[in-house]
Amino acid sequence: MNRISDRHAVSQAYIGLGSNLDNPASQIRKAFEELARLPSSHLLAHSSLYRSAPMGRTDQPDFINAVALIETALAPHDLLKALLEIEHFHGRVREYLNAPRTLDLDILMYDRLQWNEDCLILPHPRMHQRAFVLQPLQEITPNCHIPGHGSIADLLAACAGQQVERE
Repeated sequence: MNRISDRHAVSQAYIGLGSNLDNPASQIRKAFEELARLPSSHLLAHSSLYRSAPMGRTDQPDFINAVALIETALAPHDLLKALLEIEHFHGRVREYLNAPRTLDLDILMYDRLQWNEDCLILPHPRMHQRAFVLQPLQEITPNCHIPGHGSIADLLAACAGQQVERE
């Protein structure tokens, strides 16, 4: 288990996980283990696995999704770089927008930081509209409040038409 250095500020980050290729449930479980081994980080919690239909391009397999909560001394961009390395290790190929994928890892929230740059927007710009993110997030943090968007209960109610099933 990695210990966080006392010299660095410690933050909490929520990570969204998704997969719909090459045994998606196994991809997510392995990713939980890899998140637990991130440098200067500690896995605090993770949700159950959830099945959801694809959004955007619907001519692909259903997704398995989850959310993890980590404590980390990694800065947001360093955390993003580490997540992209895990995706690459899992064989992630970015052929086109909303393509099927072996593993997708997104920083959903990093503390209460609101950040908008080309390669990193926090909180994640569409998380508040996606039941497949909100439901597992609510499982591990029932009273979550998404900066700039509101309470998770209200946001989930607005996504009531989206089918998400706990595995």
